Formats: sequence, C-alpha cells, structure tokens
Amino acid sequence: MARAEAEQLRLADVVQSWLGRPVLVIGDAMLDEWRFADSDRLCREAPAPVLTLRRRISAAGGAANTAVNIATLGGRSVLVAPVGADAAGDELHDCLDRAGVWDRTISQPGRPTPVKRRMLAGDQILLREDSGDPEDSLSDVGVDCLLTALDCASEELRAASRGAAPALVICDYGLGALPAPVRSWLVAHRDRYGTVALDAHDLADWRGLAPTVVTPSFAEAARLLARAGTAALGTAALGTAAQDNAHGSGDAHGSGDARGAGDGRGVDDRELHLEHPEVDPADGPSELTVGAAPGGAGMRRTDGPTGEPTPGESRVAMTRDGLSVTGTGVTVNAEAGAGVDRAVLAESRLAELRAHTGAAVVAVTLDTEGAVVGGADGEPARSHSTPVPASHAVGAGDAYLAAMTLALATDAPLSTAAQLAQFAATSTVAGTGTCVCHREDLLAALGRPASDGDGRQVQVSAGSLAEIVADHRRAGRSIVFTNGCFDVLHRGHVRYLEQARALGDLLMVAVNSDGSVRRLKGADRPVNPVEDRCALLAAMSCVDHVVVFEEDSPAALIETVRPDVYVKGGDYPPELVPEAPLVRRLGGQVRTLGYVPDRSTSAIIDRIRAYGQQGVPEVAGPPPEPVTEHGTATGAAAPLTGKAP
Repeated sequence: MARAEAEQLRLADVVQSWLGRPVLVIGDAMLDEWRFADSDRLCREAPAPVLTLRRRISAAGGAANTAVNIATLGGRSVLVAPVGADAAGDELHDCLDRAGVWDRTISQPGRPTPVKRRMLAGDQILLREDSGDPEDSLSDVGVDCLLTALDCASEELRAASRGAAPALVICDYGLGALPAPVRSWLVAHRDRYGTVALDAHDLADWRGLAPTVVTPSFAEAARLLARAGTAALGTAALGTAAQDNAHGSGDAHGSGDARGAGDGRGVDDRELHLEHPEVDPADGPSELTVGAAPGGAGMRRTDGPTGEPTPGESRVAMTRDGLSVTGTGVTVNAEAGAGVDRAVLAESRLAELRAHTGAAVVAVTLDTEGAVVGGADGEPARSHSTPVPASHAVGAGDAYLAAMTLALATDAPLSTAAQLAQFAATSTVAGTGTCVCHREDLLAALGRPASDGDGRQVQVSAGSLAEIVADHRRAGRSIVFTNGCFDVLHRGHVRYLEQARALGDLLMVAVNSDGSVRRLKGADRPVNPVEDRCALLAAMSCVDHVVVFEEDSPAALIETVRPDVYVKGGDYPPELVPEAPLVRRLGGQVRTLGYVPDRSTSAIIDRIRAYGQQGVPEVAGPPPEPVTEHGTATGAAAPLTGKAP
C-alpha cells in the first residue's frame, strides 16, 4: 500500500476510534447571529450603504460551538454553561438539540445570553454588534447551580461510558461563565477527568489545573510569557537558532551586534512592535497589532508586517539582534527575513509555555498561518492553513480544539492529533458562517470514502477491527466475513457478494494486499493495485467494511472478527474449507456458495492478453475453467486452499 494511503488510513482509524468518546464542555456559551443583506445604493443622510435584509441564521458560538463540533465529529458531547432566559437562549438550545449535544446548561434569569450579530453584504462583514456584558457575573445561586450541573453531568457521562473517565474541555473567554469558585472546583476535581483541554483568554487564571493540552493564540501565549517575567535568554544561542531556522546556516548574528532586550530595541531602526494592551476585550482569542515600535522618531517602516505605532510597555517586539523574552515583551530576530515569524517564536517558547501552564501539550494557534504544537517528547509539530476571508473562519478554532481533544482522548500520538486538528479546522472554512466540522467532512479531507448511512466507515484497517466489531456486537448485528483478491471485479464477484450479504446483518470483505497477491498468483498480478480494488468494493451497497491483510491467509482477521458466518465460493462441501476448523472453534458457521460459469478473473485477463497479441479477441477455444463466485478455480484437480481469487 502506498505510504500516503497508509497514512490516510491511520488518521481515519483515529477518527473511527473516537466515536462515542465522552466529552464534557464547560465555559462561555454564546449565540452567533448572521444577517445577510444586499446593498445597491447609499443613504442620503450619510455615505453609508442602505441594506436590505435577505436572510438570517443563528448558530452556537464559543463553548457551545466547541460542544457542537465534538458531537458532529462523533463524540458524546455534554455542555454545561450559564444561558440567559431569553430569546437568544432559546435559539441556542435549539442549536444544541439539532447537533445532538446533551444540553445541561443552566438558566440565568436577568443575565442575558451573549450574542454576536454580524451584518454582511456580498460575503463581507460590514459590522458586528455584541450584546451581553462580561461584567454580568453569576449570582451565588447561579454558581451553586453551575457546580451542581457540572457534578451531575460528569457522573452522567461516566455512567454512560461504563465508568470511563470523560474528557473535559474548558472554554474561558472572559464572559463570566467561569468565576473563581468554578475554576477552583475544576482544579480540585481534576482527577475525575482523563484528557483536559483548556482554551482560555487568560491562562494565568488556571494555575494548578495541569491540563493535558492548552490552545492559546499567539497573543495569549505572548501575554502569558510577558506577565511571567521570564528572564532574558542568551541572544547568541537564540540568534543561532533563528538564523539556522531561516537560512540553514550556523551564522548566529546577522549584524554581529546583540543588545539586551530590556527596552525591546535592536541595533537599528528595523524594530517592529506588536502591541498587547493590559486589558483585552472579552472577545475570545485575539491577535496582536503589528507596527513600528514607539520611541524612535526617525524609525522607518520595514518590509515585514506594518501598522500604526502604538504606545505601551507590555509588548512583543521583533528586532534584528536576537530572540529573547523579558518581563515587558518578547523579541524575535527580524534580520532572518520570512523564515523567522510567529511560528518560529512560538516554537522557541513551547517549553516555557508548558512550564507556565503545567500542560503536557501546548498548541499555539496562528490563525491563517496554522499552528505550532509541542509536548514533552519529540519535535514540535507545525501545521499550515489556507488563508480565507474572515467571515469564513469564525469558529474554526472551536473545530481545532474539538478534534485535538478527541484525538488525545484516544491516546493518539501528538503529531497525529495535531494533523487531525488542523484538518478539522481547515475543512470548515469553505463558506460564510460559524464553522462546524462534521465527521464526514473530516474523512473527506483525509481522502477516505464517505461513511454509510449509519456513520460507519467502509474502508478500515486491521488495527481498528476489534473496536468496530465490538460496536456491531453491542448493537446485536451478525457479521458475515469473506476474503479474496478481487483483482478484476466482474459479475461473478457482484452476485457472490450480494448472496453473502444476505446471510447476515453486515458483510466484511478482507482483501489480499498487493504483495500477498503476487505470492499467490505470480509476479504479473495483481492487475489493479489494492487501493483501486478496495475502492470498487467499498462502492458496492452490499459491502459494509473492507479491510486489507498482508498475510496469505485471513486467519488472524478471522480470530479478531469471530464472524457469525464465514463464506467461501466453490462447489465443495464446507468441511473442506481450510479455515473451517478455526471458524467453528470461534463459534461461527461456514458456508460455500455456487459458482457462476464462464466468469473468472483469469479468463478475463487471458482474453485481454490474447487481444493484445492477436489484435482480435479469441472467440473459439476450450470451455473456460469452472470458477467460484469470487473467481477461485474449482474442480476435482483444484487444490483447496485459503487463497483468494
């Protein structure tokens, strides 16, 4: 199997493995409202467009959208959050119900549901109106109700998952849903949860939580480092790292002059300033304003990001004299050019971010530039995104957080979790609206075939069979199993598989790998690679699952699946099927199906070769050998083996 195909199968296996994974989401829930309008004239009172409203849609936002993404990705999602007793709250409840989220929100009379209303014309956001005051704190009664709901939802999820510890996602965007008593409760009860993911506007509020993963934006990560007062690091070593990253060389200093970063200034006027005010708007993840640093009247603009100069001491500065962190800012070498950017800065600070947050994994999100992810072991993972209009990316971070949490909850490797999270975020930004990633969309982004109507993936790997079979057993389904090469799919195969499917509730087809076919059939087989053979089988309505095996015999798969019915083609009795003793020992039946005369893969290949040699197909000749439904030659002289056609 090609390496890319194997990688896609591996990622799809992880998506398959998180089906039904219990996840509790708590935090700031809000309603996103989108108003689409047309405009073809300006009003007389002012140079402003006159808008004609055409349609309006609403969607879950914030923590609620994270819960929705977990549900649509296949997890078992529960949301605990305060929601106002108002029309916006009613709409939010409807959004949760439609997505299949277990709604355990608590009603807060007198405290409105936060709403973000966006007005668009021609796919362009013209304005946004926010309602819901972050200063509207929860009452003491509201805090008690929230803690009770949190405790009950945790136990409800544990019971539904047969005692397994649920994952926890915390979405703290500073809107008042997570006051100090709730944060303290979550820190104190950390051991009730497995994977814990934290997306917080101010990470310093969550000291002691020891989350599995934190997902700060670049601005949030920079703020945490600045407030932590990290001592400046040696610019020589960091300058070397920066230059190596950008140019692949060992030249440590572009200018040969390095200064202290206490004032955030470089050796010349090429400094850039990234402003981060002390008090940020309570608007979820934010980014930094980029411009020339204050304090230099003669400072000229650079070829890099530009903007208006802004004062302030809590800043992140880009200079040409090295990479360091101080109590008032962060600096990064700008001399290296495009090679040194926010991703390089974030990557160089992953260890410190882990230390300050107590997290095992830090994923610094860089909006249109993707993300940088790092854990205790291994190299940082870098993912990339495709730039899209701002109206297409609203909520993409929620999809990223949901997929990252689900992947880590299934013990997926960090690099895999990072890949899937980026795929989830990227696959949602095709159109305007709040981003929601569906399981089918993620599988499509991975290049896998769409699942069937029951949400089951058709093409699966041998490693995922045990869990897939367990799901079917819990649902009371009987499994029919067969195997073969299926090199050139023909009418005999189709009829054989349809008859096999009729013997149970679902049909699982094991397909010999290319190497296995060569060993069984010769160096000139298979005609079609395994990817093509599997794709054709997966497209058949009678086939529920397709799995590839490398061995010459499917015995290992049979032991994993323990089929209710094992089917082979041929006119010999089931007792002569080589796999029969194994199947019966496992409690299954063995059935053989009759063959279709004049239908075999070998006969088709021979006719094609004859046509190529003679220019015309051979019409006359000896009668074709008898074949089974799936192409195995039969008859008195035919050896009975477990080999497939």
